[in-house]
Amino acid sequence: MSEPVGKRERSKSGPKALKPFDTKDIKILLLEGPSQLGVNLLKANGYQVEYHAKALPKDTLIDKIKDVHAIGIRSKTKLTEEVLSYAKNLLVIGCFCIGTNQVDLQFASSRGIAVFNSPFSNSRSVAELVLGLMIALARNVTDLNTGVHDGDYRKRSENAHEVRGKKLGIIGYGHIGSQLSVLADSFGIQVFFFDVSTINALGTAVQLPTLEAVLSTCDFISLHVPELPTTKNMIGEKEIKCMKKGSFLINASRGTVVDIPALADALKSGHLAGAAVDVFPSEPLANGPGFKTPLQGCPNVILTPHIGGSTEEAQSGIGVEVSTALVKYINTGCTLGSVNFPEVDVKAPTEGSKVVRLLNVHQNVPGVLKQINKAISEYNVEKQICDSKDTVGYLMADITVESDADLRKMSDAMNGIKEGVKTRILF
Repeated sequence: MSEPVGKRERSKSGPKALKPFDTKDIKILLLEGPSQLGVNLLKANGYQVEYHAKALPKDTLIDKIKDVHAIGIRSKTKLTEEVLSYAKNLLVIGCFCIGTNQVDLQFASSRGIAVFNSPFSNSRSVAELVLGLMIALARNVTDLNTGVHDGDYRKRSENAHEVRGKKLGIIGYGHIGSQLSVLADSFGIQVFFFDVSTINALGTAVQLPTLEAVLSTCDFISLHVPELPTTKNMIGEKEIKCMKKGSFLINASRGTVVDIPALADALKSGHLAGAAVDVFPSEPLANGPGFKTPLQGCPNVILTPHIGGSTEEAQSGIGVEVSTALVKYINTGCTLGSVNFPEVDVKAPTEGSKVVRLLNVHQNVPGVLKQINKAISEYNVEKQICDSKDTVGYLMADITVESDADLRKMSDAMNGIKEGVKTRILF
C-alpha cells in the first residue's frame, strides 16, 4: 500500500526538500535509551518522538508498535515476526548497536521494512576493552582486587605477566578484530587471526589457515564473530582443549559463541588460566540483581554486563549515525547502510520542478519490473535506479507528474502490482 499523497510543498531555491507528508505526522518510538544527540536529530526534523530508557515488556511493545513509522532499539528488544506483524505503519527499524540478530530480518524484508545499524561506531570502544581485559587477566587483577577489598593483602609476581611478546589470536578479523590487532601490535603483542575470508592483515598480524591453528598457537584468544548458526558454540569442549594450557579466553562478541559450562570446567581444572566474558547466551531485559552464570566463582574470571560498546563516545556516534540513516530513509528513501535492503540512493530533484519520488519495495521475482515500468510509462522518468538483495527488490525513481490526478493514477497502478510490498511517493 502507498502512503498518503498529501500536499506538495516547495521552497524558492536549492535542492527540493522531499517529504512523505507533514513530518509532524511521523511517529518514532525509541527504546533502551539511545544517545540524546540522536534523539535531538530526530526531533529537529519535526517527528513525534517517544523515548524510553529501557526495553518494554512484549505486550507493551506490541501495543506501542502498532502506530509508529519508525522504531529504534538496542540489543535487548526482540522484534520477532509476531511483534512485527502488528506494525502496520512501520517503515524502518534503527538498531542503535552493531548486531541485528534481535530483528527478524527476513520477515521485516517481506513487509517492506528497512533495517539500519551502526557497524563501525563502537569498534574502538570494544577493542580498547578487550586490550584492557588482556592486561587485567595477565596480572590476575580481579582476584587480587577482591582480596584487598576483603582485607587480604598479597603482593606477588608469580603467574603475573607482561602482554609484550605474547601471542594474541583474534577469531574474526572484521571492524573490531582489526582495530584490536592494531592496538595489540603497538603493545608489542604478536597477532595471529582466523577469518572465513582471506583478508589483508594490518601491521605485523598473520592470518592462519584454521581455527585450530590459532587456538593452539596463542596465549590469548579473543572472539569477534557474529551470531550465526555456524558460530553457535564454536568454542566448545573440543576447541578449549585445543587451546594452550595456561592461556586466556576473551569473548566480547556474542553470548552463544562459547559453550559456557565447558569454559567453566576448563577454568576450574586449571587448563585455562583465566577468562573475560562480556556477553552471555541469555541476558536480562533490565538491570538489577539475580543474574546467574556457571562462570561465577571461577578463578581469575572477569564478568561484565555487555559493556563492550557502552562508552559515551561510542553511543554518541551510534546515535548520530543511526538517526541520520532513519531521517534519510524516511525523507528521501535512501537505503545506504541498510542490512536487509539493496543500497540505493539518487540526488535530490531540482527545486521548482514537478518531480515526485517513487519508492517501491517489491518481491524479487521475474516479471515484476515489467509491471512497474508499465505503471510509470506514461510519465517522464528523470532518474531511476533499481537493485535487489536476496528476495527484496527496491526501486527509486524521480518522475515528472503534471497533476494530482496523474499522481493518484500512478499510485493506484503501483498498488495494483500483486508482487508489490510497499510503495511511497515523496514530493
